Amino acid sequence: MLMADSPQRFPTTHWSVVIAAQGAPTPNARLALERLFETYWYPVYAFIRNRTGQAADAEDLTQGFFAGLLDPGSLDSVRPELGRFRAFLLASAKHYLSAERARARTQKRGGGAVSLPLDFASADSRYRLEASLDENPEVQFERQWARAAFEAAGEKLRQEFATGGKAIQFEAFRQYLTAGDEPASYADVAAGLEMTEAAVKVAVHRARRRFGRLLREQIAETVAADGAEPVAWERAVEDEVAYLFRILGS
Repeated sequence: MLMADSPQRFPTTHWSVVIAAQGAPTPNARLALERLFETYWYPVYAFIRNRTGQAADAEDLTQGFFAGLLDPGSLDSVRPELGRFRAFLLASAKHYLSAERARARTQKRGGGAVSLPLDFASADSRYRLEASLDENPEVQFERQWARAAFEAAGEKLRQEFATGGKAIQFEAFRQYLTAGDEPASYADVAAGLEMTEAAVKVAVHRARRRFGRLLREQIAETVAADGAEPVAWERAVEDEVAYLFRILGS
């Protein structure tokens, strides 16, 4: 079980990024929206890939979906209250797929639109490795969403270690951050890092605690805070954290 402090109260959420991109967004607001989509594009790709069955179609549709969200005015009608950005993105992707199928467009989807730098070269290989053919596409979306949140938190922790000149330690400690394959023994890691076993245990404990905090902060950004009482918002964040752990473990 990860050890973590509670996230700070009322952070800038992903909804804040969406609201800032409404109307005539500034270049910074547009850039923030692009970075947000670059973090969570793969769950959308996996959902669409499951629904279409073809990698080329999924790539085309995924790029078209995000290009549409980046169009000026496309988010103007969004009025989030207490909700989850995860649910908004899934509902939007479902609506987009239905609309695309209904009108059977003759030109390439997203043609002429600015595209995001999405790594489709490895996406299909990853999809084939991780996906189950009989998995519900919505469950698959949520599982990939949880993985994206974990990966984003892990990348922030990696950057912190690298800034402190401890990139090698992070790579050694990464195996202890989440449940998965049986990690190496502390003694083996200590020998490789030329540290004592006791020092490795303390360092791993601190890394796990910091990772837990970063993960909760990452997930907290996906839960709307506006209009919520602090206690209710923190409960909603913890519920979302628990849900994502369950979806990964199912």
